[in-house]
Amino acid sequence: MFGAGALQRLAGAGAAGARRTLAAFRRDRRGVAAIEFAFIAPVLLVMYFMTMEISQAIETSKKISRVGSMVADLVAQQAATVNGETIDQIMQIAQSTLMPYNRSSPTIIVTGIQMSGDTPPRPVIAWTRQVVNGVYSGSAGSAQTTSVPAEVLTPNTFLVRVESQLDYRPVISWAAGDKQLLGLTSAFDDLPMNEAYYVRPRITQTIACIGCDK
Repeated sequence: MFGAGALQRLAGAGAAGARRTLAAFRRDRRGVAAIEFAFIAPVLLVMYFMTMEISQAIETSKKISRVGSMVADLVAQQAATVNGETIDQIMQIAQSTLMPYNRSSPTIIVTGIQMSGDTPPRPVIAWTRQVVNGVYSGSAGSAQTTSVPAEVLTPNTFLVRVESQLDYRPVISWAAGDKQLLGLTSAFDDLPMNEAYYVRPRITQTIACIGCDK
């Protein structure tokens, strides 16, 4: 049997031991760095991937602009006539400049536009050739009008318009496949990038397209 004094001493020793344990626990800094890294690592990884993705998106946007300017310049250097196969080959070369990006296919639309002699002139579509999702198609002899910037509206002239478009897909959405994305990632999926260039023929007054409708 323990007396009251003995019980008090035991209780005091237990409380003192608990205080010493708590004090030692407060002084023990082992594992703090690992815990802090566990909190910070996800944030650092998100920042890294966001920076990498934004950089690639900016570079891809610049390449889409180069695609349009390249196709416009090469088509404008053609002689009085050009065939649809030649335009297709030009568009194939332009698409290769997007590499290594290949998570979505660009759309390239080449349009020959004839200005009427009216005042103001009416821009009439003479022919078109395009590639959409890797499929080439076109039309010829259309009398449909289109819209062009006011600064290129000159009577009895010819224009070549090249429109390059791409829905940019980030790596995370591309890797997810058909799975639905949620939160912040969905806001960066299928970012539209597009550019339009207008050039005049370099060699002749007009450029006719043979077989653009095939």
